[in-house]
Amino acid sequence: MSSLSSVKRVYVPSTDTKTVHIEVQEKNEEEDEDEDDEDDEDDAESEEEEDDEGDSKEKPEKPESHSTVSKPTEKKPTVEQSSESESDSDDDRTKEERAYDKAKRRIEKRRLDNQKTINTQVLRAPVICVLGHVDTGKTKILDKLRHTHVQDSEAGGITQQIGATNVPLDAVKEQTKMVKNFDRENIKIPGMLIIDTPGHESFSNLRNRGSSLCDIAILVVDIMHGLEPQTIESLNLLKNKKCPFVVALNKIDRLYDWKKSPETDVAATLKKQKKNTKDEFEERTKSIIVEFAQQGLNAALFFENKDPRTFVSLVPTSAHTGDGMGNLISLLVDLTQTMLNKRLAHSEELRAQVMEVKALPGMGTTIDVILINGRLREGDTVIIPGVEGPIVTQIRGLLLPPPMKELRVKNQYEKHKEVLAAQGVKILGKDLEKTLAGLPLFVAHKDDEVPVLRDELIHELKQTLNAIKLEEKGVYVQSSTLGSLEALLEFLKTSEVPYAGINIGPVHKKDVMKASVMLEHDPQYAVILAFDVRIEREAQEMADSLGVRIFSAEIIYHLFDAFTKYRQDYKKQKQEEFKHIAVFPCKMRILPQFIFNSRDPIVMGVIVEAGQLKQGTPICVPSKNFVDIGIVTSVEINHKTVDMAKKGQEVCVKIEPIPGESPKMFGRHFEATDYLVSKITRQSIDALKNWFRDEMQKTDWQLIVELKKVFEII
Repeated sequence: MSSLSSVKRVYVPSTDTKTVHIEVQEKNEEEDEDEDDEDDEDDAESEEEEDDEGDSKEKPEKPESHSTVSKPTEKKPTVEQSSESESDSDDDRTKEERAYDKAKRRIEKRRLDNQKTINTQVLRAPVICVLGHVDTGKTKILDKLRHTHVQDSEAGGITQQIGATNVPLDAVKEQTKMVKNFDRENIKIPGMLIIDTPGHESFSNLRNRGSSLCDIAILVVDIMHGLEPQTIESLNLLKNKKCPFVVALNKIDRLYDWKKSPETDVAATLKKQKKNTKDEFEERTKSIIVEFAQQGLNAALFFENKDPRTFVSLVPTSAHTGDGMGNLISLLVDLTQTMLNKRLAHSEELRAQVMEVKALPGMGTTIDVILINGRLREGDTVIIPGVEGPIVTQIRGLLLPPPMKELRVKNQYEKHKEVLAAQGVKILGKDLEKTLAGLPLFVAHKDDEVPVLRDELIHELKQTLNAIKLEEKGVYVQSSTLGSLEALLEFLKTSEVPYAGINIGPVHKKDVMKASVMLEHDPQYAVILAFDVRIEREAQEMADSLGVRIFSAEIIYHLFDAFTKYRQDYKKQKQEEFKHIAVFPCKMRILPQFIFNSRDPIVMGVIVEAGQLKQGTPICVPSKNFVDIGIVTSVEINHKTVDMAKKGQEVCVKIEPIPGESPKMFGRHFEATDYLVSKITRQSIDALKNWFRDEMQKTDWQLIVELKKVFEII
């Protein structure tokens, strides 16, 4: 502190009180920031000495710069202001930047220190992810494990959000008591945190988010069906993330004549089965091992697996009877505490991710967080991702579901002052309404760290939201969470439904206003798809009066089915409206031996050389100065009337004159050598593009291009 006392001596003659005030300020700051290294102090002192060389008039303003540390950088003053005030604001700016850099260095130093002090003797609970195809029994496996019935309470029995379950050590010991050669007394992990992810393909993004958190995964495979599309997708996900996993060969109770025995080791249960049951099991297991080999993975039954690092272990299970569940848990315990002990080593470095945002009666909006590393305390200042930018708030309450109960299911929550990793925890706090699920959560140890952590989150946020590309014309999509929103958008993308607007949370009047813009551009898209959200009464009334359709559902497929039906009905209505304008392209050659009537109506045999011939098509002859010979009123094949004739078909057509025009005659107005074509216009082409695209083939569009040249349509 010698340099500071020298600062005092320099300034005693001019403004003694002011200098003392500054020094107290500096001293306090140093006491506060006892975590800083000596370099930081030297920096601060040397910069103070530089300031000392300036004019003493600037000094009184300096303390104010501390109050602006956490505010954004102030704008530079205008040219008119004096150079003195210019250097002053310059001083403020560097002070702010200095404080920002100081906080940044402190955060980085803390992270490095936390990495150095990792304790491999104390392990945290592993985060276990459950993946697999829809209907393979993922949630059912968890229900068996924790003796709950989450799956039955889900809408349609489908998991559409991520759920987290804490399995304490006692439960692990209880569930594994029948397993041979398992040392239950020396389990190092304090329990397990199991994340249940949705299995349907449209939830690949949610699965992606789930698996990026997990330490080890359970891949559920239905022994009756083998590897299904989403199973393979989950496999690739795990391979890309280099995430270790075990396979639950589920539904062994479906094997013919299976005798259940959940209280014994599954290897022993298999030996006790009848020969035909064993044979079927071996046959199905071998074919699944071959399927894994096709995906580039070695697999073996867990009791035959001598090298778990190179061979994936297959555990036969039945979520229905409970067979093999103990073996699955014991295998997970063995693998996590031997192969993953470095990864599970206790660390104070906070790693937490917001998974869900939910409004609870009596509690307001809460957030479900997966805490992977570190700890959270009541009163911590947290920076969480928000729809309109990061939200800075304080933790008012930390709620945990009772052990073996799921985070999503309504329970009597237990309140805690502090929560240690790994846990699924529900956080209470202010301003959580606009939280975005699926991004990390940070804790600021001091106020000056807030801007640094905000910037980190903004960077994460930009990456996430930039991935969502909006169209100019499209539907408006509203969902309860970022995860389900992304799932819905993915679903719409694969179904080629464009989306022009997105939002998270209940449907308000402003959402209806945004969706109503489409009434001018393309009325079929003046639609709000509301997934798992409340629709405000005023918003519904406004939508009814404006003509905006709101589709609401708790299951993604129901929502999509309702919208698909609406689109089909809308399209039929438009097709009916435009059927007289739309003209399908057609090119025909006359069969001269089949001229049945040469005038009013013309009845003759033709061969369709290109395109498609439909009733109501106006026909003209380009080679005879585009003479209009009439409209096709009937098409017959072998004396049977048909709606349409395609390329290569020989048909009999009846062509009646256009009302109000004199009838045309074969032999006078056109000859057998002339080609007959459908008379297209710009309006008819537009109608085909907009409403009849599904009925057109690639060759039909090629004929349109050809006819456009003939008719000189731009």
